[in-house]
Amino acid sequence: MTSQPEAGSPSRRVRLGIAGLGAVAQAVHLPLVERLRDTFEIGAIADLSPTLTAAIGDRYQVAADRRFGSVDEIVRAPDLDGLLILTSGSHAAAVTAGLQAGLAVFAEKPLAFTLAEADDIAGRLAADPARRLQVGYMKLYDPAVVHARRVADERGFGAPRAIEVTVLHPTSEAQLAHARLLPSPADVPEATRAAFAAATDRLRRDALGDAGAAAFGRLYTDILLGSIVHELALIRAFAGDPTAIDGTWTWPDGAWPPSVELTGSLPSDGRVSVRWHFLPDYPAYREEVRVVYEAATVELAFPSPYLLHRPTVLRITTEDRGRRDEVWTSIDEAFEQELLAFHDLVIDGREPAAGVAAGRADIVTCQRAIAAMSTRLGIAIGGEAA
Repeated sequence: MTSQPEAGSPSRRVRLGIAGLGAVAQAVHLPLVERLRDTFEIGAIADLSPTLTAAIGDRYQVAADRRFGSVDEIVRAPDLDGLLILTSGSHAAAVTAGLQAGLAVFAEKPLAFTLAEADDIAGRLAADPARRLQVGYMKLYDPAVVHARRVADERGFGAPRAIEVTVLHPTSEAQLAHARLLPSPADVPEATRAAFAAATDRLRRDALGDAGAAAFGRLYTDILLGSIVHELALIRAFAGDPTAIDGTWTWPDGAWPPSVELTGSLPSDGRVSVRWHFLPDYPAYREEVRVVYEAATVELAFPSPYLLHRPTVLRITTEDRGRRDEVWTSIDEAFEQELLAFHDLVIDGREPAAGVAAGRADIVTCQRAIAAMSTRLGIAIGGEAA
C-alpha cells in the first residue's frame, strides 16, 4: 500500500473489489475510482458475464487472476479493503457476503427488497461493530444539498411545512448515451438469469404477498425501491421519514413504466408529494425539489446524475427587509464525494450519510405506498406490507 497526503494528513490508499460491471459502474463508479487513483486502487472485479469482466479487466488493467464471476468468489480474493456492490436487484445477499468476509461494504440502492433482509444485515452489524456498511444515496453528498441543510439549520428555518418533488425521467439509454457503454452482454447463462428472476419473485412475495406481488411487484422493486428511494433520501435529509403514505397513483393505464405519484405526512404536521414521470421521449432528466418552510423556501434543480460534475442549482428564498433570493452551485461531484466518504468509512470508521437504518426506512415507506394503492384499488396484499 502507498500513502497519499490529503487535507494535511496521511490517507491510506484503499484497495477495492468491484462487483457488477454494468451501466452505472461503467458510466460513474469505475471512471471516478480511476480518477481518484491516489485514494483507491481497483483490486478485483466481478460480473456474471465473462465477456464484460474481460473487457473491463483489460480497460482498467486488472490482472487475470483478479477477475471473478460472482460475489462469492470476489469476497475470497486476498488483500481487499472494501467491496463496491453495483449489481442489480436486492443487494442483501452480496452485502452479507462482503460483511462476513470482513470487508467494508458499499452497496448501491436499494439495500434490500424486504424488511427481513434489512433486519438480518442490521443484526450482523450490531453483533460486530467492526463491520461497516454504506448505502449509495449519492444525492446526500451533493454539495447543494449539504449547503442547503446547513443554511436551514444555521438560520433556524424550522420543520418544513411541505416538500414537493417532481422527477422527469427519460429512458436510461438516453441518459447514458454519452457514456459509450460496452454492449449488453449476451453470455450470462439462461439458468443464471432464471435463478435471479425466481429469487426476485420470491422476495416480492415475501414483501407483498402473492396477490400483491402479482399486481404491484415491478412497481415496488423497479420504480419505488429502484429509483424513488433517492427522493425519499432527500425527504429524510430535510424533514425525516414520512410518517404515513396516504395515496399512491400510477398512470396512464397499461403503461410501463408509468408515472407515479405519492402523497403522505411528514413529522411536525408537514405534507409530502412525489411525482415521478417516466417520459421516454423527453430530452433530458430533471428533478426539482421544493422544501417549504414558514418563512423560507429551499429549491433544488438536479440534472441527470450521469452527467458528472454538472452542478445542481440551489435557490434559497427568505425575507430580509424584502424578498431575498440566493442562488448557489458547485461543480464538486456527488458520486465522487460519496466515494470519498466510503474511503473515510474504511480508514477511520467515519459514519456515512446512509446505512442500514436508511435502507430499512425506505423499505417501510415503499411498502406503505403499495398498501395505500392496494386499499384504493381493493386488492388484498399480504407479506410484510400487510
